[in-house]
Amino acid sequence: MAKHETTPPDITHMPPGVPYIVGNEMAERFSFYGMKAILTVFMTKYLVDSTGVLDTMTPEDAKFWVHSFVVAGYAFPLVGAVLSDWLWGKYPTILWLSIVYCLGHLALALDESRLGLGLGLGLIAVGMGAIKPCVSAHVGDQFGTSNNHLLGRVFGWFYLSINMGAFASTLLTPILLNAEAFQSLFGGFASTLASFGITPGPRLAFGVPGVLMAVATFVFWLGRNRFVHVPPRGKAFLKESFTGEGLAVIKRLIPIYLCVAAFWCLFDQTATAWVLQANDMNRSWLGTTWLQSQLQAINPFFILLLIPLFTYVIYPAINKIFRLTPLRKIGLGMFLTVPAFMMSGLIQTWIDAGQTPSIGWQVLAYALLTAAEVMVSITCLEFSYTQAPNSMKSVIMSIFLLSVSVGNEFTAVTNWLIVREDGTNMLPGASYYWFFTGVMVVAACAYVVVAMFYKGQTYIQGEESAIIHSEATAEGTSER
Repeated sequence: MAKHETTPPDITHMPPGVPYIVGNEMAERFSFYGMKAILTVFMTKYLVDSTGVLDTMTPEDAKFWVHSFVVAGYAFPLVGAVLSDWLWGKYPTILWLSIVYCLGHLALALDESRLGLGLGLGLIAVGMGAIKPCVSAHVGDQFGTSNNHLLGRVFGWFYLSINMGAFASTLLTPILLNAEAFQSLFGGFASTLASFGITPGPRLAFGVPGVLMAVATFVFWLGRNRFVHVPPRGKAFLKESFTGEGLAVIKRLIPIYLCVAAFWCLFDQTATAWVLQANDMNRSWLGTTWLQSQLQAINPFFILLLIPLFTYVIYPAINKIFRLTPLRKIGLGMFLTVPAFMMSGLIQTWIDAGQTPSIGWQVLAYALLTAAEVMVSITCLEFSYTQAPNSMKSVIMSIFLLSVSVGNEFTAVTNWLIVREDGTNMLPGASYYWFFTGVMVVAACAYVVVAMFYKGQTYIQGEESAIIHSEATAEGTSER
């Protein structure tokens, strides 16, 4: 392929740039989820002041800052989409902001104080968020009419790489932070590693994800001459996206996204409240004593199991009872989120009574929540893509990701408001989980009303006209 080709070549096989994109995604997701997995534990057990003296956060403060970080990370996709489609193009946007991403990891690894934490998370939020909508769109740019039938396969590889990276990093990174677990894993080899300056702690635990992000950036750079480079559209992009039909689409989707924000309000607490809860549980399970932050690896593991189960078994079975449209899938997933958090409330009730429940109960909660994620998150991505006009696919996907920010902002503000001036908590123990369970019930009921009145249009690449869509008449879109 010629250097900097702007249109896909007429080939029937997989585009040559795909392996570089998939390899980049696996390494990048390893870096992000590995770093995120240990954030709450780092803030509450390892954080120091400028002189090196332990200066940890309270659980409520840690939850506030982790969720605030997620808010920023999922707000910047809109910035990345605008920069990419208006000014720079996807490849330069991904490459340069990946370097910003790497600098964030470097700050976390070198400075264990609040300065390093704030600087590192700020840079990561900018880098990770801004490249997020560009990468998946960059995948689609590689395909033309002759090999468009392979898109489903490559997005399958893409999603597999995400969850493999997340699964591996959430198992490994907590071990790199914990001295006892590190010694148990490496045994006598740990002393050899120590002779090279490789010892457990925040520097190693944040440094390894940083190295993987650098690898991700390098792999992406290696593919520079094998990618199709679609140029930015300039001012036409702004006119198409934020006036007329584009603005009408955004207005129709916002009520859906506001309801879905409640799902993220609960889901992302697996990295905060559920990690803190796991510390008070019996973590001996399946012959292994798990670290409190390692249980997050259950989510990507269940994702890999549940996607084919839902696609080939559960969805067809439900379709025999009633027609399962995308909006109905999302609604079912939102109601399934309720028992997932009810389980965490029940666990906390046992803990509040002086009992030590098995971590297996939290695994059950993860199973329910991951099943809800399959129905809500994956379906929302596909639904957002089909509801977006062809000229503003990345913008609509970015606005969907803003629902993650809204949900996490609600969680962050709640954790800030419930702490009284004397330090006591307005939602102590299990009442915290029952509060968020109630929030989910209200949002799920509100979603039913919103979905009933939704009327949109389905836009398919290559088709000049849109298909009128409403919950009453819509057929389910195919699963990727």
